[in-house]
Amino acid sequence: MNTIIIIVVILVIIAAYAGMYNSLVKYRNRAREFSSQIDVQLKRRTDLIPNLVETVKGYATHEKETLARVVEMRNNVNSADSLQDKVDADNELTGALRQVFALAENYPDLKANQEFSQLMEELSNTENKVSYARQAYNSQVQAYDTAIQTFPRNIIAGIHGFKEMNFLQIPDVDKEAPKVKF
Repeated sequence: MNTIIIIVVILVIIAAYAGMYNSLVKYRNRAREFSSQIDVQLKRRTDLIPNLVETVKGYATHEKETLARVVEMRNNVNSADSLQDKVDADNELTGALRQVFALAENYPDLKANQEFSQLMEELSNTENKVSYARQAYNSQVQAYDTAIQTFPRNIIAGIHGFKEMNFLQIPDVDKEAPKVKF
């Protein structure tokens, strides 16, 4: 009888251990999935940019410097190594794209161009998807980091080498409230 109780207790401990380990793997993999989603959306966004640049070139031939900067920023996103580097490069690209969007105000024909309008809409939709993916990633990183820091999972995490993940950071420039003047 005592042997059966000991075996049951051991099986319960093993099952609990396996359950906690599996939940840590699940949290980590979900964070990696959201990281991948950010990459996918950034890639989609950078793939739209050459079409946007070509469309704008036809209307704003003397704005070559602005367009060259957009292409350079796009290449920086594609060549970044870490997720945070990609996000930082994408933030710079966003600033460069704002200049392109401002060009549309100076060129009514460009603003009325259907292809330009479609590209602007696609970029806007993609930007929303990038923002969502960043938010989802940070939420999942928070859940994962909490899981590996709380008892008793912290013991299992330490044994199996689970490491904290970093949140995506927003540049200080983007934290400033925009100034509105009338």
